[in-house]
Amino acid sequence: MTSRIILFILGFITWSLLNWALDWQHIFIGVIVSAFVAYMTGDFFVKRTHLFTHPMRYLWFLYYVPVFLWECLKANIDVAYRVIHPDLPIHPGIVKVKTSLKSEVAITFLANSITLTPGTLTVDVDQGNGYLYIHWIEVKHKDIEKATKDIVEKFEKILKRIFEE
Repeated sequence: MTSRIILFILGFITWSLLNWALDWQHIFIGVIVSAFVAYMTGDFFVKRTHLFTHPMRYLWFLYYVPVFLWECLKANIDVAYRVIHPDLPIHPGIVKVKTSLKSEVAITFLANSITLTPGTLTVDVDQGNGYLYIHWIEVKHKDIEKATKDIVEKFEKILKRIFEE
């Protein structure tokens, strides 16, 4: 029940910040939508509610957003350059990378961050062994350690502080 309440509060705050209208219709719809989402997904989303009481996690998340946006911008420029210059050779392929993240939420966040960054796409996740299979538009390394350093490392260190430590 606590996870649903926390999810409702976070959902309503997010709704209010994205909507930015404080009239009764928007607040009413925000309460209904937040309550519905919290009811349907509360048990799946939050299993360790004590993590929400640490303010440093929020600061790390605020740090993560510009890091993610910067990586996304760099990847967009790289993919756009490859589209503009079709003679530029590409070497697509699927690489196996290792993650030290253990929680489902952290691994999901990592996989989505990789997928949202153009040029990479998370194809499969082996949570038990800590591997992600990534389709990479320009495979630079087939070695797991080197591919992990290029793709995963920039996100993983921050996500570990947000979701696991």
